[in-house]
Amino acid sequence: MNHPEPAAPLLSVRNVSKRYGDRVALQGASFDLWPGEVLAVVGESGSGKSTLLNAIAARSAPDEGTVQFRQRSGELQDVYAMTEAQQRLLARTDWGFVHQNAADGLRMEVSAGANVGERLMGLGERHYGRLRATATEWLQRVEIDAARIDDTPRTFSGGMRQRLQIARNLVTQPRLVFMDEPTSGLDVSVQARLLDLLRQLTRQMQLAAIVVTHDLAVARLHRHIEARGGFVHEHQAGLGDQVAGDLQALAHAA
Repeated sequence: MNHPEPAAPLLSVRNVSKRYGDRVALQGASFDLWPGEVLAVVGESGSGKSTLLNAIAARSAPDEGTVQFRQRSGELQDVYAMTEAQQRLLARTDWGFVHQNAADGLRMEVSAGANVGERLMGLGERHYGRLRATATEWLQRVEIDAARIDDTPRTFSGGMRQRLQIARNLVTQPRLVFMDEPTSGLDVSVQARLLDLLRQLTRQMQLAAIVVTHDLAVARLHRHIEARGGFVHEHQAGLGDQVAGDLQALAHAA
C-alpha cells in the first residue's frame, strides 16, 4: 500500500553553532520546523535559546551549520547564501519577528495604524483608504479597540503593545514568525490571553512560529526544544494536560 509522502519542512536547521570568544553559546543545534507548526525553545537565561533564535532568523550569523527556508516555489534555500537584499525581503514578507521588548519592534512615536500599515507600504501599498482599513481590521484581530488606531504605542499597556507588534508582523501574511520572550514581564492573566491569541492566529493562518521563552508553561505550544548550556534537546508535544488546564483557567478567569 502506498502512503503519501510527508509534507516538506518549512525550516531546516543543521549543526548550528556559535561562539563568543572562548565561550560556547550554541553547539550543534539541529531540527526541522513544519508548515503551521509552533515550536517553543525553552531555557534559562544564558542557555543559548536567544542565540539560537538570532542565528536562525538571520540576525546573527552562526560560526558553523546551515539554516534553510523553503521558498514559496518549493525550493529549500540556504538563508546565509542569500544576499542582504534577499534577506531583507524575506524579513518583510514570509518572516516576522516579535521582540521581547515591544518598543524594539514598534515605532513608538507614530500611531498604531501607521505601525501596522508601514509593513504594507514597504511592499508597495500606497492607497490610504486600504491601508487604514487593513490596519483597523488587524487591530480588531489582536483585540485592540479600533478607536485607538490614531493613538501612539506610548499610550498602550504592555500587553497591548505586544498585540500591536503581533499585528504589525502578521499583516503581510508571513509563513513563519519568530518570537523572543513575547510574554516576559506581563501579568499572568495578560500572558494567558496573549497565548490564547497566538494559538488562534497560528491556527487561522496556518502560521509556523518559533517561540523563545524561559517559561515552561509556554511549551504547551506543541513541540518544544530545551536549551541548556548551549546544547539543545528535543522534546515531544506539550507538557501535558495540567499545564494546558492551568492556562485555560487563567484565560477564563482574566
